[in-house]
Amino acid sequence: MDNSSGVGVLDKAAAVLSALEAGPATLAQLVNSTHLARPTAHRLAVALEHHRFVARDMQGRFVLGPRFGELASAAGEDRLLAAAGPVLNVLRDHTTESTQLYRRQGEQRICVAAAERHVGLRDSIPVGATLSMKAGSAAQILLAWEEPDRLHRGLHGASFTATVLSAVRRRGWAQSVAEREPGVASVSAPVRNPAGRVIAAVSVSGPIERMGRQPGRLHANAVVSAANRLQEVLRRSEENSAAATIE
Repeated sequence: MDNSSGVGVLDKAAAVLSALEAGPATLAQLVNSTHLARPTAHRLAVALEHHRFVARDMQGRFVLGPRFGELASAAGEDRLLAAAGPVLNVLRDHTTESTQLYRRQGEQRICVAAAERHVGLRDSIPVGATLSMKAGSAAQILLAWEEPDRLHRGLHGASFTATVLSAVRRRGWAQSVAEREPGVASVSAPVRNPAGRVIAAVSVSGPIERMGRQPGRLHANAVVSAANRLQEVLRRSEENSAAATIE
């Protein structure tokens, strides 16, 4: 089927964005995926980056940018993202540590919302940051409930083990200490959609000096409660949509 809109530059930009749905890509990978000429792929990716539809990860690869989340929230289509700000603010104020919401994108995880600690030493993760799925409590959460084949592939080269993920599933939250970054600890919990699938991870993170070597003892209950509040937003939104459809 011909997917051309008749507007060549838009079709090419859409090809770049579609390629990035699979995860971070170098320029060479974009060229290979889109079959665009290298100068064209580079020009479009940089232009999309200017408008924040594309961003760069810490390795300099192209990734989908934060503008998509902002537009979805403004349109009322992404209830999770729309609700995340207030929930993360409450969690930050309760724990006095930085808080984040992560989603998986291919073999990476993206910080889609965050609430920064007001004062003192911070563990700053900006919105749009791309982090590894191989380390950190949020990565554990986003992998723990995957299908067995994908879970086992995800464990290859990871800082955590299948035994750790089994414990995560059993207790419903994850913790990490100096796993993603030296001196940093974190606690995360899963956010599920109304069908029960894990779609995001809520996290609190900070220096080990404050969080301790067992950060879950301090913050697991608060992080799980925050995740539950977000799940309730999704449940109510689905119920309201269903009711509106019936009416």
